[in-house]
Amino acid sequence: KSREELPVPPTPCRAKTNVMFLKTHKTASSTVLNIMFRFAERHNLTVALPANKLVHLGYPSTFMARFVEGFETIGQNYNIMCNHLRFNPLEVRKVMAANTFYFSILRNPIPLLESSYIYYKDYVPAFRSSKDVNEFLESPTRYYQPADHRRNIYARNIMWFDFGYDNNANDDANYTQAVLEQIEHNFHLILIADYFDESMVLLKHTLCWDLDDVIYFKLNSRSQDTVQTLTPESEEQIKAWCSLDWKLYLHFNQSFWRRIEETIGLEVLGKEVDHLRSRQRELMETCLSEQEAVRKDHIKNKALLPFQSGAANILGYNLKQDLDNTTLRTCQKMVIPELQYTSYLYAVQHPHKKRKDVGLPLLWTSVQEK
Repeated sequence: KSREELPVPPTPCRAKTNVMFLKTHKTASSTVLNIMFRFAERHNLTVALPANKLVHLGYPSTFMARFVEGFETIGQNYNIMCNHLRFNPLEVRKVMAANTFYFSILRNPIPLLESSYIYYKDYVPAFRSSKDVNEFLESPTRYYQPADHRRNIYARNIMWFDFGYDNNANDDANYTQAVLEQIEHNFHLILIADYFDESMVLLKHTLCWDLDDVIYFKLNSRSQDTVQTLTPESEEQIKAWCSLDWKLYLHFNQSFWRRIEETIGLEVLGKEVDHLRSRQRELMETCLSEQEAVRKDHIKNKALLPFQSGAANILGYNLKQDLDNTTLRTCQKMVIPELQYTSYLYAVQHPHKKRKDVGLPLLWTSVQEK
């Protein structure tokens, strides 16, 4: 009788190291950026960082390759790109290798608009002139002047804008369908912030990374007392006012769950999410003096203070005092805010350039200090 077929062992995959993350606004993307930066450091990868004094890649201007520090000399030899930019595929492809993996993250436009309102309250004319988010949503067009569109981008279809499209475009079925198809063509994966842990598990599988590569502490979140409650009318109004973002979200929320069912399956997903959360708790117990994020006035080390904006109280962390050097480095990387981390990586990659002054104290000023 013929020998029984031996099961073929699964081919071990290789971690993807050329990765472009389109960082969208108010979508937990600062936490993803921290994950990307840590991965880059662990694997000694080159990050496409903003040129000169900027802390973003030319945003809100449409991205150009020259916005990347060293592009003229480094050319297409960057591995990771993840700072804020307005997507422009042709220019991004000049910077990133042909085999780059592209992904982004979306969030339900309802909580997103409320978050945007609080965070950009002082900056966005449409928000500034209204009393609160519900008043703004009662009649957005009263406050939103198209002439101010550059500074009002955060008030309408901000995700659509970040992907490089016109956030004031008419919501025409053919047009939106064409844009969704373009995004599917340009990106290998779109994650959903509302299911962040599930997204990290899917990202880990898709990039062939380890669990520790996607462990995170939530960054750039704000205190509950600055959250405004939306009325049911406001929630409905957001779907109409930000209908392009709403369609974008619904479409990719569906494809996200479909992708999970086709690749990992819901059962394995559940187990891995539990695993991720327990590893996260373990790290929090190791690193943090309080087991949670604290308000800005409770952050002891000012080098760990996140950038504060609008009426939001952006939370940060306090590390335990008696950590050994290796653990301290690991923990610092988990909690260092985006601007300080960007400035630090810039100093490492471009030691001869003038440092980026981010207006905040720095944890490490050079490689030596680490």
